[in-house]
Amino acid sequence: MKKELIKPQGLVTNANRRQFLRVGTMTVAGAGLLLMGCNDEDDMVPPMDGKVNLGSGDTGILNYAYALEQLEAAFYAEVMKGSYFANASAEEKTIMGDLEKHERAHREFFKAALGTNAIKGLEVDFSSIDFGNRNSVLAAAKTFEDLGVAAYNGAGQFLESADLLLIAGKIVSVEARHAAAIRDLINPGSADFAGDDIIDANGLERTLTYTQVLTAAKTYVKTEIDFSSLPTS
Repeated sequence: MKKELIKPQGLVTNANRRQFLRVGTMTVAGAGLLLMGCNDEDDMVPPMDGKVNLGSGDTGILNYAYALEQLEAAFYAEVMKGSYFANASAEEKTIMGDLEKHERAHREFFKAALGTNAIKGLEVDFSSIDFGNRNSVLAAAKTFEDLGVAAYNGAGQFLESADLLLIAGKIVSVEARHAAAIRDLINPGSADFAGDDIIDANGLERTLTYTQVLTAAKTYVKTEIDFSSLPTS
């Protein structure tokens, strides 16, 4: 029997996009408090004037993730205040609202987990983004979400704690949902949510190094970040 090819119909329909993202909310809520035990002072490096040092070991990697979640949370907070959001469709308002809540939850999750080991709040600069322009906002959202997924993929291999690796895996799955939802908004009805710019020939999501991620993020972060003590093996 001849198999019928399934035509791409977009990542999700308008009616169930929110259900797709709601799983992300459940993942964040169900992540538990495993991170709360991460309080190894030996992994921290005293802060330097005008910059932050992420530290070393698992604590350093958590601060790395915390820095990225600060950036994403700050971005979506600005989106919610801009004229693009005010004039967006009900569907896009729902999606952006969900993403803002998720990223804020991620940020607060890492902040609480790290406790006194958490880096300070980063100073961000979104002057290159036009928050009144849909294309500008969605392009920036795509950049942040794709960057976040690739960052978790690249750093996860260096976590020593199995519990922390489990948590990181849950959070990156949420970030991947975000990235797919944004890509579907940009190009609905296509297969771009898993495009070859992020998926390799083996069907695996791309990974990025600390240097690649923080160099890309530097456009939007004014605070200097020292990541020289992060594990690489």
